This record gives sequence, structure tokens and C-alpha cells, in this order.
Amino acid sequence: MTHYYRPRCKCKGKKCKCGASWAYIEDIGIGPKTGKRKQKKKSGFRTKKEAEAAAAILKNELNQGTYIEESNMTFKDFAYEWLSIYEGSGNVKESTVRIRKHEIKRLLDYFSKLKLKTVTRQQYQNAINDLKNRGYAQNTIDGAHRTGRMIFRKAVELGTLKKDPTEFTHVPRYQKTIEELEGKKDLPKYLEKQELKHFLQVADKLGLDQDYPIFLLLSYTGLRSGELCALKWRDINMEEQTISIFKTYYNPTNNRKEYKLLPPKTTTSVRVIDVDETVISELKKHKALQKETIMLHRDIYHDQGFVFASVDDELPGYPLYIKKVENRMTRLLKLAGLNTDLTPHSLRHTHTSLLAEAEVSLPQIMERLGHKDESTTKNVYLHVTKKMKKEASHKFRELMENL
Repeated sequence: MTHYYRPRCKCKGKKCKCGASWAYIEDIGIGPKTGKRKQKKKSGFRTKKEAEAAAAILKNELNQGTYIEESNMTFKDFAYEWLSIYEGSGNVKESTVRIRKHEIKRLLDYFSKLKLKTVTRQQYQNAINDLKNRGYAQNTIDGAHRTGRMIFRKAVELGTLKKDPTEFTHVPRYQKTIEELEGKKDLPKYLEKQELKHFLQVADKLGLDQDYPIFLLLSYTGLRSGELCALKWRDINMEEQTISIFKTYYNPTNNRKEYKLLPPKTTTSVRVIDVDETVISELKKHKALQKETIMLHRDIYHDQGFVFASVDDELPGYPLYIKKVENRMTRLLKLAGLNTDLTPHSLRHTHTSLLAEAEVSLPQIMERLGHKDESTTKNVYLHVTKKMKKEASHKFRELMENL
């Protein structure tokens, strides 16, 4: 039985502003824990007819078995509850969980104390729009929305929420300039063939310990920095001249003793790379020098078989960390008079460009780099091959003119 009534006005003799003229109370069943009757109250209707219409919808949901009693949990509380479920699924990397925590913090700026059930589509859309207005990068906006969608979908799945306010969200995109549309700004910085040769010569002559084998390997394989730091001797087959990649270095705090070795970025990142005699020869020299270091610090050496390990007196044997590789590269770029904005990741693009120049196919390059789909790699490849096609056209014209 539905009960309709007019709530007492709270405006206390003043001109009524609350507009809450009608309300209803509806029995919605028996509480499973208390065994007592449960009721749903809702007010704020201007007319009794509006209250009756809303009550009719509720009755229909109860009759159809589709009624959901939405939780009063705040967005913040549910977001962290979701994160716990997400982390405990066993299907996500620790580094990915860390990213999700950052993305939740972005959303808390807008919804922290709001009840999950009160967040509307317009409020959510406004939040995503505001991230763009605040100047966040496209990847940051996409990431925040991706996490927001997962949170609200899980709430619907668990019966905590009726409707997903993220369902029809439009993620704003930065309008590209003419230069970007032409592909000029999408092309990452990398070293040309002669620049790479010069860089490696500087690394060989003026590099610090291990610099030359580190940057030779990065240049000749296209390894990620994390893959390089996680590399162990057992991953290298000197006879077959191959390197197996199936782990990456993770250490967000740069505490050298608290490093972790995790599965790579994607399933396609697990791969076996062929290398030539140049790389193998240099690795053999490096291994011989490392044995001397192990003997020197044998009492305290962290002997876990890392290819590139610290040689200092404090923590010998611990794997080199990514920031150190970056700093080493910046130093060498300065000495070589090259662009200091380049990073170890730029050597992946360099490797791509040289493979393209050597007429290796794009699928082969993607497989070597451990990519399933990477637009940046494709852009580098197309840039190099486009230049090669033009050169072929010029050569043909010269040939015909000399007939």
C-alpha cells in the first residue's frame, strides 16, 4: 500500500522555497538481516500526480524484480573498494594499480564526497571537460575516464548503482594543428645513422663503466630501459646469438634494494631477439669485466645474474635503475654535441628507423620491438620508407635521363 502525504514545510513562515509539496512511502519488502518491513521514502514532488507516477515506476520495478536499492556510499569510498577488488584480481601489474590510484585522485577532485548514486551524466561529463580545460594531456584525460568507467560499471554490476553515468560520455580531443595533421609533430626525435655512430664512439671513448655495452645493446635491439635493467645472463644465448625478453624492472621509488621484476608491458613484449656478432662480442667482454667486480666484492655482491649491475662499493651487484641509464645518456649526448632531449626510448625509434632503412618489413619490426600496435613506430617507419621511395623515383629518373 502506497502512502502519499505532504511533508511539513521547513521554510518557517517565509516564502516557500523548498518546493517539496508531495512525497510517498512504499513498502519494498522485508530486510534479510532485521526481518523487519523496509520502506522507500521519496519527497520533492510538486504535485500528487508526480508522486503517483514515480511510485508507479517503483512498484513496476518491484513487480519485475528489477528494483535496486542504491547504496549511500560516497564515490571516494567505493572507488577505493573497487581498487581493492581490481588489485586482488591477480590479472593486473603492480605498476598498473599505481596508475589507477593516480587516476582515482584526479576524479576525487570532482566527486570525493558525493554519494555514488547522485553523480549525474552531466556532472561526470563536466569533470572530464574540466580536465581538458585545466591543461591535462590527452593520455591523462583518457586514463581518468577509463578508470571512471571501470568504477561505475562495477557499481552497476554489484547492484550498488542503477545507471552508469559514464555510459555516453564524450571525451574531448585536442584539435591538431596543420603541422600535426601533416605528421610533422607526430614524429619522435631519434638519431640518424651517422649521429648514432658518433654517439656510440663517444660512449666507447668517454663513457663511464658499462656505458658502451648498455647503449650498444639499446641501439642494436630496441629494448626498453626496463627490459634492459631486468636482463640476466641466463636470458642471453651466446651460441644462438639471441636474447629472450620476458620481464621488466620496476622500482617507482628508486630505492635500489626494493626493485621488482615484473612481466612485461603486454603479451607481445615477450619475445626472442636475434643479435649479431658485434653485440655478442661486446657482451662477452663485459661479462669478463663483471667477473672481476664480483671477485672484488664477493662478500657483499648481490649475485643475481644481472647483465648490467652496479659496480660501486655500496651496493655492488644490484641492477642498474632506469633513471641512471637516462642520466648516463644525457651526459654522453652533451659530450657528443647531440640533442640532449633524446632519451633511451629514443634509441627504440632510432632502431626502427635503421631497420626501415635496411628494408625490414613493418610487421618484422613490430615483432622485434614487442609491439602489437604502436602508432609512433608506424610513423617512423612510414617517414623513412617514404623518403626511400622518393629516392627510388629520383634514381629511376636519372637512369632514364642517362639513356
